[in-house]
Parts: sequence; C-alpha cells; structure tokens
Amino acid sequence: MIATTIRRMGSAHWLVLYALILGAWAALYAMALPAALREGAVIYGTDFLRSLCIVTPDAAGFARIALMWALMSAAMMAPTALSAFATYDDLGHSAETRLGALVAGYLAVWLGFSVVAAGAQMALFNAGLVTAFGDSRSGVLSAVLLAVAGAWQFSPAKEACLSRCRRPLAFFMAHWDEGAWRNGLRLGLVCLGCCWALMALAFVGGVMNLAFMGLATGIMVLEKLPNLGAWLTRPLGVVLLASAVWGFITTI
Repeated sequence: MIATTIRRMGSAHWLVLYALILGAWAALYAMALPAALREGAVIYGTDFLRSLCIVTPDAAGFARIALMWALMSAAMMAPTALSAFATYDDLGHSAETRLGALVAGYLAVWLGFSVVAAGAQMALFNAGLVTAFGDSRSGVLSAVLLAVAGAWQFSPAKEACLSRCRRPLAFFMAHWDEGAWRNGLRLGLVCLGCCWALMALAFVGGVMNLAFMGLATGIMVLEKLPNLGAWLTRPLGVVLLASAVWGFITTI
C-alpha cells in the first residue's frame, strides 16, 4: 500500500503539484527584501521604500500584499496537506483532474484567508502597529498574537480540526459523494481551523521572513501527523503562552 502510494506520488499530476509548491517558495525568495533595505527603511522611513518603487500597505499596494500572502499560504500550507492529497488520490484511482479539483478547492480557502490577512496588514500598518514589511512594531501586539495562538492550541475547535486532518481517510469517506472540489473546500476549512493562528504569527516572526516560514511549515506538518502530532500540540501551546507572558512583562 505504501509502495503504491509512493509510486503514485511520482506521476505527472503530482509533479505539477510539487512544481507549484517549489514555485511559490521561489517567488517568496525573490520577493524577500535583503537586510540592507530593511535597515535603510528604519533609517529613512517609508519615503525610502517609495523611492525604490517598493509598494507599501496602502490602497495601491493591496493586490501585492494579497499576492504575497497567497504565495505564503500555498508554500506553507500545501506541504501540510500532502498526506491528505495522497489519500484522496488513492481513493479516486483516477484522474489527475480529481486531485487537481481537490487542491484547487483547498487553495481557494487559503486564497480567501490571504485577502483577509492582507486587509489586516493594511489596517495594522495604518495604525502604526506593523512596519511596511508587516513586522510587528508593538510588544503588546506581539504578545496578544502569541497568547491567541497559544490558547487556540488548547481549544476544542483546534482539536476537532486536527482530528480530521490526521485521519484523512475517514474524513473523505464521510463526504465522498460531494466531489473533489467540495472535499477540497472542506479540507481547506479544517486546515484553516488548525493553522490560522499560527499563520497570524507571521506578524511576530516577520512577514516574508523565510526562516520563520520554514520553521512554521515544519511545525504544522509535524502537528498533523497522527502519532507525533498528538505530542506536539499542547506543548507548543505552553511555549506560545509562556512567550506571550514574557512579552507582556517586557513591555511593562
């Protein structure tokens, strides 16, 4: 069974999916600004960014910010769902179009999240709480985001979503008749329920910070594993809550 799945995951439609993920990471790498430009923005302010034709979080830049979040979501979240995609592909015994529709539905949910995240980034920037790069300028904001993410790790909603992500076979069998697109939407929604708070920590770790994105992706992949993930969720919550407390203390 495992050998068959591995062989299937080397077929043409899987190679397209891998190319999509790698392409998203490559685009993020290309969009990431070097440290020298970040330091220059701190010294010279937002006008420095405008002089370099770098779009800041205003009305004109909303599409770019939404695109950035969409690339982040595709690069970070598609790898966490590879096991579920493989399960659906095994059940379908078919057509690349089925897997394609499933992935499209899944990513459509994260595209919606990206639009909301871009709006949040614009609002936070206009309030002076994040930089033009989306990095938090407020110790209180960082502590609040850490506290929310930590508390969410202990919530029944998080556990319910994780249980579905960790058992994709039972999840798909329960909704098989709805088709690939709607199953993709359902999978995207439960994945969103698992991971939205961790994704929001991009404002703490640094939007477009490749190191943060790589670490967060690895954590979310491990958290969805049936055996290992069960030992990770609550300890991660403790670490996040402890970090939030420390953040509040240091801002006093």
